[in-house]
Amino acid sequence: MAKHLVLVGGGHAHMMTLANIHAFVAKGHRVTVIGPSEHHYYSGMGPGMLGGTYSPSDIRFATKHVVEKQDGVFVLGKAVLVRPDERQIELESGETVRYDVVSFNAGSYVPRLNLSEDTENIYTVKPIEKLVEAQARIKELASQKPFTIGILGGGPSSVEIAGNIRQLTSGYGANQPRIKIFAGSTLMPKYPKGIRNRIENALKSHGVEIYSNGFVQTIEPDGIILDSGERYDLDLIFLAIGVRPNAIFEKSGIPTGPDGGLLVNACLQSPAYPEMFGGGDCIYFKDQPLDKVGVYAVRQNPVLYNNLMAALDGEPLQVFNPGGDYLLIFNMGGGKGVLRKKWLTFDGRFAFIIKDYIDRKFMKKFQATE
Repeated sequence: MAKHLVLVGGGHAHMMTLANIHAFVAKGHRVTVIGPSEHHYYSGMGPGMLGGTYSPSDIRFATKHVVEKQDGVFVLGKAVLVRPDERQIELESGETVRYDVVSFNAGSYVPRLNLSEDTENIYTVKPIEKLVEAQARIKELASQKPFTIGILGGGPSSVEIAGNIRQLTSGYGANQPRIKIFAGSTLMPKYPKGIRNRIENALKSHGVEIYSNGFVQTIEPDGIILDSGERYDLDLIFLAIGVRPNAIFEKSGIPTGPDGGLLVNACLQSPAYPEMFGGGDCIYFKDQPLDKVGVYAVRQNPVLYNNLMAALDGEPLQVFNPGGDYLLIFNMGGGKGVLRKKWLTFDGRFAFIIKDYIDRKFMKKFQATE
């Protein structure tokens, strides 16, 4: 019996499913993909795009085209509510989409610290489209005068953004910005000392200033105030203070993990609603909380594809194994990186070459479906 599969989001964990929509259609099933944009950007290459290593087209997938060329339906819109008992997704427009089986790869967002609205000088690091806007603004300021950029947060996004801003502005002479990272109490606190030292050295070699003397209490359009009362004047501000899963699940009363992500079992399936699946940053894996890194979404790809088809056809589900340690490479700008894999840690050009090769290979594989 033909059924309706709905995918909310076109992110990394849905890539294999998106590439094989034709397989669902061949069995008589309908497939609808809901997304806020006709394209999906690969966040792992976002800082490199900001720095000018990649163009926006280099790091995005043509989601709408991929869906429609396989006889799927693409709905441009933002999913804001799930009605699980009615099996409906409500969009921001008020439109509803009914499903038999649904999968969420709805991503994450950067909390905006009670900012009422964006200003031209405050940018979040997600969605990646914000980095496109920020790049244009940085170039505009650099063409006019010396200026100061503040990056709030001390994690991976913060350090990669800092290094790639320096790369972007390296040719502007005296108008190169002062770049200040406000890291709270420690830069890269979740990482081993060897990683932290290499990253700190890379940033300082770029002239990036690192402040670990307090947390940001107030953000203003032209500066910040720390909890110590110290104020710093800034011309442009990046919010890189970590991410939270899409808020749609809490709003909908669907069981979540402590971070608000969709609670899923070993089969990437909601324990409360067996027709509901998910992957990537928007889920909370019940058996083992996972870091918000792209490698897990990539590993979830074949399992989600198998289980969505199985759920539609009434077949047994496959268990997701998160796997062991993973390769981690930070793009520090200037064609250099910092790499960690188990006991191995090194930095420099070769680290970035490895990252660039892996990222381009991933893009080529799934962009080829276009």
